[in-house]
Amino acid sequence: MIDQPGKLYLGRRYDPGGQTVSDEPFMLSLRELTAHAVCIGMTGTGKTGLGIAVLEEVLLQGVPVIIIDTRGDVANLALNFPDLAPARFKPWLDANEAARRNVTLDMLAEQTAERWRSALADWGIDAARLRALHERAAFQVFTPGNDAGIGVNMLQGLNPPEPSSGLSWEHDAEILRERIAWIVSALLALAGIESDPLKGREHILLSTIFETTWRVGQPIDFSLLIRMVQDPPITRIGVFDMNVFFPRAERFDLAMALNNLLASPSFGAWQTGRPLDIPSLLRPLRDGGASPAGRTRASIFYLAHLGESERQFFVTLLLSELAMWMSAQAGTSVLRCLLYFDEVSGYCPPFPRNPPARTPIMTIIKQGRAAGLGMFLGTRNAADLDYKGLANIGTWFIGRLRTARDRSRALEGLESAGIGIGIDRAALEGPLSRLPPRIFLALRAAGDPAFLQTRWTMSFLRGPMTCEQIRNLGQGAK
Repeated sequence: MIDQPGKLYLGRRYDPGGQTVSDEPFMLSLRELTAHAVCIGMTGTGKTGLGIAVLEEVLLQGVPVIIIDTRGDVANLALNFPDLAPARFKPWLDANEAARRNVTLDMLAEQTAERWRSALADWGIDAARLRALHERAAFQVFTPGNDAGIGVNMLQGLNPPEPSSGLSWEHDAEILRERIAWIVSALLALAGIESDPLKGREHILLSTIFETTWRVGQPIDFSLLIRMVQDPPITRIGVFDMNVFFPRAERFDLAMALNNLLASPSFGAWQTGRPLDIPSLLRPLRDGGASPAGRTRASIFYLAHLGESERQFFVTLLLSELAMWMSAQAGTSVLRCLLYFDEVSGYCPPFPRNPPARTPIMTIIKQGRAAGLGMFLGTRNAADLDYKGLANIGTWFIGRLRTARDRSRALEGLESAGIGIGIDRAALEGPLSRLPPRIFLALRAAGDPAFLQTRWTMSFLRGPMTCEQIRNLGQGAK
């Protein structure tokens, strides 16, 4: 029985010794995701397939998901064709691939549809289950800084929290200062300025400006911020006069660096679109669909078109909004939302590297469970994760890892999380070096180590999507 309340059907158990797949389904409890999960494996191991299977199952359980898609792979989740008609697959197929196979595009569409139909049947997934996902879930693709999908006003996050957030300076000063620190770190990184949050004059000045304006509820746009850098609303920093702490001529250099961002041709797109409103992303979408209660939202933030500093900036803003929402929630033992991050490498590296997004990631991992906010992280590079910092993650999926260093780091991470204690590392390192695609070692706080083969996804995996394909996806949805 693959459809059970509170259970996620991810595949079937696998015997690495005999290299056989059993008929026993591998099920993950929905509640386990409140303690977060991570998937590690080199390119080609099937991490995207496992991640999309997790997202499909979570949506079927009625839990909203927020997805950070840095490469364009997870946007495939929106390619959901319940009738499996060849005509639905055709627009997403590659004409060059058809030519290489010496078939027409129509023939390739028929072959692809039949392949999906046959594979899903082998995994016990019928038309009713496909329709259930299609009818219960609403897929929305956001493209910050681009009009291919739903626009996002990235700079709206510079404003003070709305009164409806329930946060106040009287009771939540520490939370608000933490959020300001994250925003300022991301803003300075975007401008190419290194400044320590505790010692850097640039960081201290901008943080003080933000706190001063937020305390009186004043919205702050980029132009106002630049003017305030030149003529700050305060006269002293600590015991020093402003012009002693940060001379006017040097403040002008900071203002010029921020102004260069404002003058960038792409900057205008950052100021249009919807604000980052977490409660609205989690509410069911009532659009007259088949479900009277509304459809569960899958909010996909497509970032493949952005540069690395822009991605860091947006991810930090999004995570800071999530952390602020999380801090206002009453305690719960159920999963309220799943945050899926498809490639976390470069965002949560080991000390001493400290990119802007690292601190909010660690905050959500440490505190998300109490608020029902689960996080699922994926990465190719096992050596680029701060495993000691990820000690609160309760479920680990490990695919093939080529190097001994990566295998050792992954197993060290398990031990730091208290999950790998007592396992025979020598017995696992061999299989981890030669696991076939779609085979993962699963370890979790509850249960013995197990190998699984991931199930076939209900969504069509066509590979990374471009901005133009995202645009076509939106037109098809309309």
